[in-house]
Amino acid sequence: MKGSCEGNIYECINSKKAAKKSGYKNSGIIRVMSCSVTKEYSFLDYIKTGSTELHFTVAVDFTGSNGDPRSPSSLHYYDHSRPNSYALAIRAVGEIIQDYDTDKMFPALGFGAKVPPNGVVSHEFFLNGNPQSPYCQGVDGILKAYYQSLGAVQLYGPTNFSPVIRHVTRFASTVRDGSAYFVLLIITDGVITDMMDTKDAIVHASALPMSIIIVGVGSADFQAMEELDGDVVRITDRQGRYTERDIVQFVPLRNFMDGNLNVPWQQSQALLAKEVLAEIPNQVVAYMKKFNIVPRFNDTSLHANLPEIGRASCRERV
Repeated sequence: MKGSCEGNIYECINSKKAAKKSGYKNSGIIRVMSCSVTKEYSFLDYIKTGSTELHFTVAVDFTGSNGDPRSPSSLHYYDHSRPNSYALAIRAVGEIIQDYDTDKMFPALGFGAKVPPNGVVSHEFFLNGNPQSPYCQGVDGILKAYYQSLGAVQLYGPTNFSPVIRHVTRFASTVRDGSAYFVLLIITDGVITDMMDTKDAIVHASALPMSIIIVGVGSADFQAMEELDGDVVRITDRQGRYTERDIVQFVPLRNFMDGNLNVPWQQSQALLAKEVLAEIPNQVVAYMKKFNIVPRFNDTSLHANLPEIGRASCRERV
């Protein structure tokens, strides 16, 4: 490649036309005006060098439509033989992402319940019952706090996502240098009731190092969740601003579970994890690329032996 010059003009030849027509010269020409070589970095280039840590937050739906947790028909029912839908989703995502976080301290939030001591409805309460800090130690700590909350709060409503999204964006907005990337898992059973506020929050979050995974449990109509996924129609806020990049992934849990419970829950969990985490590597890389953030290869690697949820490579592209 020489840049813009006569030696950088290339003919487009159709071999079939050339064979049939004696006067055929070409089907057009390509003139290269400029070119550059840039490196494309993968998700694991950022993670394995220790340049970026993933920070995982879970938000659980405690609205009344889940049913009385004491009833076997409830989506929150505690069954000793297999985890309920919420616990399965927490394990599916958390057990993988925790390997990308050094301290394994995870915020765990709830929304849609009346909380003690005053019985006021909250859409951003801490599952561990500590009003000062939402952090739980590891996935097991999240599950312990989740089960404890079921006995402490009153399931109510409505289903509002925007408070928990804004909770995470407050942290993501303070770390934009690529050293941290935030993943929010929202697990819900119902139709969202603050759609416009949620769209506003997602548009704002799309400029930050953040992704949102929404897992739908139960048999509700999740059409609104498909809209938030943004794969068909790009999300806009009240001001008509579009999301700067794709950050939302919606997955209905029922796609991975047998209605008669014949599928082992471990298999459902593995399939769910694969599906919901599929877009995270590309979303991380898209954020880094947008803001020209490259891996710090001189750093001591904190994550040398991680399981892959993306393909490791650093390749050159013309």
